Amino acid sequence: MTEDAASATPRLTSLSHGGGCGCKIAPGVLSELLARFGPAASYPNLMVGTETADDAAVYRLNDEQALIATTDFFMPIVDDPYDFGRIAATNALSDVYAMGGTPIMALAIVGMPINVLPHGVIADILRGGESVCADAGIPVAGGHSIDSVEPIYGLAAMGLVHPGRLKRNADARAGDVLILGKPLGVGIMSAALKKNRLDEAGYRLMLETTTRLNRPGAALAAMDGVHAITDVTGFGLLGHALEMARGAGLSACLRLDSLPWLPGVQALAAEGVMTGASGRNWKSYGESVRLGPGVGDTERALLTDPQTSGGLLVACAPESAEAVLAVFRDQGFAQAAVVGEMRAGQAGVRVD
Repeated sequence: MTEDAASATPRLTSLSHGGGCGCKIAPGVLSELLARFGPAASYPNLMVGTETADDAAVYRLNDEQALIATTDFFMPIVDDPYDFGRIAATNALSDVYAMGGTPIMALAIVGMPINVLPHGVIADILRGGESVCADAGIPVAGGHSIDSVEPIYGLAAMGLVHPGRLKRNADARAGDVLILGKPLGVGIMSAALKKNRLDEAGYRLMLETTTRLNRPGAALAAMDGVHAITDVTGFGLLGHALEMARGAGLSACLRLDSLPWLPGVQALAAEGVMTGASGRNWKSYGESVRLGPGVGDTERALLTDPQTSGGLLVACAPESAEAVLAVFRDQGFAQAAVVGEMRAGQAGVRVD
């Protein structure tokens, strides 16, 4: 691309009204839409459907294999096309890992303003996604593309899991501890990037966490003490902990001082840097969350911050916690931490 052409190319983030998992439909609206779906009782081999807002659908193929199917796509969270492709693909594959599975194949989902973006930029997005899939050991075996007003990219991903090792988000037990695999704050970093307030070091940290595949999911699924797994994405830590709590009919209790954060995000939040999705998240589910006296507006914004390609949230027996942390750390997730526990009580989330 020539220097003149490059200067004429618009920033990817300028072409979309939102970015990353912050583009998700608010959880309250989504729940209303999904309530229109009928029960899946007539499909006995469908092990996971829409009932508990889980990360993927799962269909039993035989006694040894179940197929995991999921799709995830969004608008640009960064301006570098190759990085955008990598982040979107990592995020999409996370749903397979969150079910305890191993990816086997992906299809590309592509919507691009074909007369606005140079074709080389679009090709770089696709290359970024393909590079992540190659790292995961799977092909991008096809896909579908359309000419759209805003740039959209993601994957339909498929994986396999043994039916006995499937980890739903709804099977946590009272007394389980909660372990989070990645630090929080991606949404705030993306907002800072869009406002030209994120330096190069911050961008590299954001890229490192959003392109780290949640591979530990498959190993964690093989552990008897692990009862439930989900990944923390667009609804923020509070939203996805609430889904886990509602599915199990328990109370998820989070400890604010135990949560891992990406460097600098707390200061950015205190300065008012945040996404609009954070407020929409709170409006959708805040009535089911109890905040302790030490949790102010800044902390609430952090807790509802939409995560793109966020970490796995694991509910496990207390005696398995060290083994779970060891799996995370052995695979490069140095900031994995125990962040709370599941308790008997009304379904909801409490933060102290």
